[in-house]
Amino acid sequence: MAKTSQLSSAEAAQRAAQAALDLKANDVVILDLKGVTDMADFFVIASGTSDTHVRAVAQNVEEELRKIGVAPRHEEGVAQGRWALLDYFDFVVHVFHPSLRQFYQLERLWSDAEVVRVHPREDAPAGAK
Repeated sequence: MAKTSQLSSAEAAQRAAQAALDLKANDVVILDLKGVTDMADFFVIASGTSDTHVRAVAQNVEEELRKIGVAPRHEEGVAQGRWALLDYFDFVVHVFHPSLRQFYQLERLWSDAEVVRVHPREDAPAGAK
């Protein structure tokens, strides 16, 4: 798929995952969908602890990516805070309320996808995750 801004889709997905972790999102996972589907290169999946937390995580991801020139092509559910979806074309960010993440089980649905390690931020203190 095409590059998003100056970043590859893998780099942008990493930045999205890091932005989710910045707001203490739970169980942040990146799924590499290349070779599994043409829908997107990556899914970034995270959970919030409440509707408010889901909204805040999704908004932080969007704000942090906009700072580097990456804007979503479409978003859904951010205002409701149950399942926020940010579609960046090359990658899609899903931020779930825990009960909905358990119900939809995207990791199981896309079990053929490789799980990619979320790298700590470059500017994080030594030993930070």
